[in-house]
Amino acid sequence: MHIGIPLETRAGETRVAATPETVKKYVAQGHKVVVQAGAGVSASQPDGAYEAVGATIGTAAEALGAQLVLKVRAPDAAELAQMKPGAVLVGMLNPFDAENNARMSAANITAKPGAVLVGMLNPFDAENNARMSAANITAFALEAAPRTTRAQSMDVLSSQANIAGYKAVLVAAHHYQRFMPMLMTAAGTVKAARVLILGAGVAGLQAIATAKRLGAVIEASDVRPAVKEQIESLGAKFLDVPFLTDEEREIAQGVGGYARPMPPDWMKRQAELVHQRATQADIVITTALIPGRKAPVLLQEATVAQMKPGSVVVDLAAAQGGNCPLTVADEVVNHNGVIIIGHTNLASMVAADASALYARNVLEFLKLVIDKEGRTAINLDDDIVSACLMTGRQDVALAS
Repeated sequence: MHIGIPLETRAGETRVAATPETVKKYVAQGHKVVVQAGAGVSASQPDGAYEAVGATIGTAAEALGAQLVLKVRAPDAAELAQMKPGAVLVGMLNPFDAENNARMSAANITAKPGAVLVGMLNPFDAENNARMSAANITAFALEAAPRTTRAQSMDVLSSQANIAGYKAVLVAAHHYQRFMPMLMTAAGTVKAARVLILGAGVAGLQAIATAKRLGAVIEASDVRPAVKEQIESLGAKFLDVPFLTDEEREIAQGVGGYARPMPPDWMKRQAELVHQRATQADIVITTALIPGRKAPVLLQEATVAQMKPGSVVVDLAAAQGGNCPLTVADEVVNHNGVIIIGHTNLASMVAADASALYARNVLEFLKLVIDKEGRTAINLDDDIVSACLMTGRQDVALAS
């Protein structure tokens, strides 16, 4: 199979979809790999590193013209024009961008019967699923992978969220105009920063661990009571909102490792607690997301208005509407002395490791759906394959 690795052209995107580590494995399997010149430079992967493992360095047209194109982000119109009808596209394809989805459909990308599309395809978008089905595409949405031990190696959401949680704390520390740890000096004692983390999924737990290493005093809140032990094991205090009904307790268990929307009365009680703790915090990091839904509002405008001047808010849900209504996607704003950070691609700020983890995720998933002869082999008895399969199920030869 001819595999192409193009340079990411979206503004601010520094990751690359394959590293020399994974390219070496593709070449060992008998595939021909062409990497666009400079594709990995921003992720600390020079062209020579790819050549050393057997890849060919080529142009954008050569990389995008391959049978299987590996990308991090969805291709733009210029890239689509260079892709061949029936090509196989693997990447995080931004399923919420209806305009881009329409461009890919019009370009007939992956329209060859049985071609395979693997990426962040949003299984909750029925309209997009219908378009892919009508185009006879076999599409796998990696974000639909079950939260099981066997699926961890291909969980793109977790691998990138882990990095985002780490970087969120460093970004907050950069904008915070005081020390994070407590320091005792000849000039006096500096108090440790108080950090509040809302949401204790993968990103939230990594944020807790990172803030702890920097010496902050940490509090954390989450809908799911099961994460209390994890939060406390990392050195943070769990902000507990008691459940008053069996319904609240049942909903709080979540589904498949994800939180579920809580009843209004519980949300009101949590908002009161968050308001109290946030107004005393120096740094607030919000990480709450629910698959297929707009990000829940956790930090109200009234709360921000009462936060201390110089406080910092990092909103990891900025791309999905934000956990704070004052967040502006991809901007850093100063709201009456409170710095609100809305970066939507924190993982790209740690491009080398983010690329390495993402490339391994893609490699591991492809092992489940492509056999040694380069043909799709879809086993619906496999819980990961069946969960990720959104449309189509034909077996098609991909080998050249």
